[in-house]
Amino acid sequence: MSTTGTASLTIAELREFAGFPACEQRYIKRSLDVGLGRHDAFKRWARDAAEAASIRSQYVAYQELKLLRGAVQEASGEEPTEPFLGALIRVTAFDLAQERLGSFSSYRFLYERLLGAEARPWLPSAFCGAAALPLIRPARRKLLLQSISEAAATAPGWSSRAPSFYPEWVEKEAA
Repeated sequence: MSTTGTASLTIAELREFAGFPACEQRYIKRSLDVGLGRHDAFKRWARDAAEAASIRSQYVAYQELKLLRGAVQEASGEEPTEPFLGALIRVTAFDLAQERLGSFSSYRFLYERLLGAEARPWLPSAFCGAAALPLIRPARRKLLLQSISEAAATAPGWSSRAPSFYPEWVEKEAA
């Protein structure tokens, strides 16, 4: 792909991320730090004991990401999908239950980066499955399920292009 094409796709990813509410942006950046092992999430993101406990739980839930990354390729073949999809729904349910991702778009943005482009075909199923679970409050369940477009739910194919923009914490300048 040309440099211009890559740049315009990166700009589209930047715009998409900028369109998410600040609380979703924060959770995505925190989740990428936890899921990709980029930084010490406790030092960077925990503002209080409750948030530290949430990050601790996220580290535990995200242990499955290591297995999922290796299983994405296998799940795209003729192999049984239950172990892969079940684990993906479990991790997705954790994130949705945190009530910090408010739509399929923010979920997809995060999980494309946590698992790679190969996971795209599985994301609508995992999102719908997790959003429909009883642990999600009914009003929240309704909002989440309404956030997935028909086009996303019934896509005939998915891009295999890897994401290029991975948002990170930005230090504030001293005044």
